[in-house]
Amino acid sequence: MGGKIAPSLMCADFLHLEQTLSALDRAGVDYLHIDIMDGAFVPNFTLGPDFVHAVRQATRIPLDFHLMVDHPERHLHLFPVQEGDIVSVHQESTPHLQRTLQQIKSLGARASVALNPATSVLSIEDVLDDVDLILVMTVNPGFAGQKLVPATLQKISRLKKYLEERDCGHIEIEVDGNVSMENAKKMRQAGADIFVAGTSSVFKPGADLVALTQALREAVA
Repeated sequence: MGGKIAPSLMCADFLHLEQTLSALDRAGVDYLHIDIMDGAFVPNFTLGPDFVHAVRQATRIPLDFHLMVDHPERHLHLFPVQEGDIVSVHQESTPHLQRTLQQIKSLGARASVALNPATSVLSIEDVLDDVDLILVMTVNPGFAGQKLVPATLQKISRLKKYLEERDCGHIEIEVDGNVSMENAKKMRQAGADIFVAGTSSVFKPGADLVALTQALREAVA
């Protein structure tokens, strides 16, 4: 089975969001990636609850929540999380990671831990029973349009091997950050399953969103 595509709505044209969602629906994307930033855990603010509720009403595509916030367990109730969605929280964002992951699962969503470029794969060892995915940040979180941190390609490979050695091959690996057509191929070869698509792939000004999504899908087939 080929890789799954999760376009990042942070990179969409907000003035034409309805048309963008319609195009992504036609393109058959697997998730809509929603970056939520609090200006504390990362130095930026993005996409609050009102935006997410509007998107939820406009599409049936599952949502991929990426909570770049301190104490995400305090904010989960603000968002319309449904069964089949993904919710990622950062390993460093809460002192009670296992409890937060169980809280996500109680909402029917797939629980995920996000690892920053400098965060060790070993940091998830004690929550492997509580996660459905691991989100590998291939840039430092906070802003779109950054360059790939080269060492993260090896990190994807190490994580894939780490999971297989522990009979956890069912845990999917998601990648986020400079997922260009070229980088996506390398990430797929390293073991990635879900690809967050932003300005370096599907959201290029004036380009055909459906055609670019198809090109990315072929790159990670």
